[in-house]
Amino acid sequence: MSKEQNVINYYILCNKLKDVIRTGWIDWKVQRGRVESIAEHIYGVQMLAIVMKSEYQYDIDIMKVIYMLAIHELGETIIGDLTQFQIDKKQKEKIEHEAVHNILSSLLEGEQIEALFLEFDAHETPEAKFAYQCDKLECDIQSKLYDQEGCVVLEHQEGNATANNEFVKKLLENGQSWSDMWLEFGQRKYPYDENFMSVSHYVKENSISESFTKKLTRNK
Repeated sequence: MSKEQNVINYYILCNKLKDVIRTGWIDWKVQRGRVESIAEHIYGVQMLAIVMKSEYQYDIDIMKVIYMLAIHELGETIIGDLTQFQIDKKQKEKIEHEAVHNILSSLLEGEQIEALFLEFDAHETPEAKFAYQCDKLECDIQSKLYDQEGCVVLEHQEGNATANNEFVKKLLENGQSWSDMWLEFGQRKYPYDENFMSVSHYVKENSISESFTKKLTRNK
């Protein structure tokens, strides 16, 4: 296969993620004219990584992190967006790793790219740990934005397996809002360091929907 064909094949495959809506938002019946795609999540998590590095001065290779995050959903071009409530972690890892290997096997730098994907998935190096936290926190922040827009009605969750998860149900029964539940779930389940935990608590405790652009406009 020619280099030109490899370029186009890879691009077209990844381009599919622009049209794949995140499964979590589908499961929770987010009602909005435009709901986040996987490609938009990738962009969001990269932007979050840039600002977390800026404000908390992590001693990491941020360009390596950005590259990791660019490819961290690569397997979903083949297997789709499977949540932790739909498939066992080890089973998902197996089919996702196979998918990524098959996608990259024909590329000249496929082995290097695959190694970076596997590094992210292992969550062991400083860059991988940082990237993983960005991946999880970005989703939590997005839930708050949707909640503030009134996009989710908790009373209309028929058939939502996630809503029936025992831990999720307990949080909601304790009076948590949808996004508060989402944020607390992250705080309890993911290995956030003190900086990511601080941002998560800030999001939970404050209104964040007013855009920076509006603030700049008012200050003119």
